[in-house]
Amino acid sequence: MPFNRPVPQLSRLGPGLVLAIAASGLAFAIHAVIPAIPAMTVAVALGLLSANIPGTAVWTAGRARAGLDFAGKHLMRGGIVLLGLKVSIMDVLGLGWLSLVLIAGVVLLSFAGTYGFARLLRLPGEAALLIATGFSICGASAIGAMAAVRRIKHQDTVLPVALVTLCGTLAIGILPLLMHPLGLNPEQFGAWTGASVHDVGQVVATAQTAGPAALAVAVVVKLTRVVLLAPIAAAAGLQQRFSHLRQRSNGTSGNDDVDGKFPPIVPLFVLGFIAMVGVRSLGWAPPVALEVAAGVQDVLLATALFGLGSAVRIRTLIHTGGRAALVALASWFLIATLGLGATWIMIR
Repeated sequence: MPFNRPVPQLSRLGPGLVLAIAASGLAFAIHAVIPAIPAMTVAVALGLLSANIPGTAVWTAGRARAGLDFAGKHLMRGGIVLLGLKVSIMDVLGLGWLSLVLIAGVVLLSFAGTYGFARLLRLPGEAALLIATGFSICGASAIGAMAAVRRIKHQDTVLPVALVTLCGTLAIGILPLLMHPLGLNPEQFGAWTGASVHDVGQVVATAQTAGPAALAVAVVVKLTRVVLLAPIAAAAGLQQRFSHLRQRSNGTSGNDDVDGKFPPIVPLFVLGFIAMVGVRSLGWAPPVALEVAAGVQDVLLATALFGLGSAVRIRTLIHTGGRAALVALASWFLIATLGLGATWIMIR
């Protein structure tokens, strides 16, 4: 009977979801003890450990796998929707048109450069696209959005998410060491961090080392990059739509078109992200609601990142991820360089 269906579904997803939620709680506890390490980074690391320690690897690959995959895909989408509540269009416009053009240029040039280098190293088109999206916009959230737009398999997002998270963590340790050698004041360091570090949490962890002035600038610049998630996802969706139209006109169809339906130009959860940006920008959400939503978003993303990390096998990563890791490091250096150049123009 219909009302009995949730029971087997819960028994299938429950073990993995409980494990992922518990791991996200542990990640936040570790972050509370060591604030310099973002909870999202800890969540990915815990996922990696769970997938590669003999005692837990069998569990994460077996009974818990369905729930972990559900967390990595669907809870990630919920986190992306709530991410929109952090973005105020008024704050973004307050940067001025020159800054907006420069930030958009950093995103587009880093996206194109990363994608081009990845294809030069013969990475598959989907991997190149996901790595370019994650490094240029907003890390794992952007990868999740792009994967949905292009109907990329969930398991193909695992490696790009791991790479963007680990490289973002690298920035937390390295960028503060370069602040004084580069002669940056706190505002310039904040702008550089916001323009070049991938995940919002990593931006906060990096910028706060230079004080509140740096953090304030970093968050606004970073969220300006986040705003570009929607138009870039829409552009990717349009390109996919045109590709399907060409295939139909030529009498062929891709694997995604077997049901006669086009993939969505913009997935529903990206529209939800846009709606939440509107809610924040119009001031419809009270401060208490924004705080609660931010906490829920952090939990959703940490739980999702643990689920994604738990699918990474180190042995497989070593054998198949060498070129992808090289692309990731090159992209990390590229966006840091472009962000620094834009910073020197924005704040003199």
